[in-house]
Amino acid sequence: MKLLCSDRRLAWGLGIAGLIPFAAALGLAWWGPIAWQIMAIYSFVYYSAVILSFLGGVHWGAAIQNAREGNRRRLVLAMVPSLIAWPALMMNTVSGLWVLLAGFVLIGGYDVSREGRVGFPRWYLILRLLLTLFVLLFHILLLFRLGG
Repeated sequence: MKLLCSDRRLAWGLGIAGLIPFAAALGLAWWGPIAWQIMAIYSFVYYSAVILSFLGGVHWGAAIQNAREGNRRRLVLAMVPSLIAWPALMMNTVSGLWVLLAGFVLIGGYDVSREGRVGFPRWYLILRLLLTLFVLLFHILLLFRLGG
């Protein structure tokens, strides 16, 4: 089923809007009052874990919508982002950020793999690549801020 052009624009808009919490938390971590910096860093980490888990859910939904051989593997792989994100929340902040960053690299790599692309239109994969690049950059900037 194809998305209407307006739906595609909405998906792009929502995807880009999903970067706002990352950017806001990163900005506060650098330039906010000390108490806000601490809260911003934790907020960034928690939001990162939520988004990483969400990306696994995207593949879970794709596997269910596109019944074909290999869906069992995709269903299992769809759980990996959550299994990366959850323990990252229990680590010290710097280690957790590195684990989350690795999780985004892994899911981004899966997104562009032959198996990971199945069921997604080209525009969505371009959006995912763009969003992943920004999320990775934001993680690196926060790690730099924390000296990690």
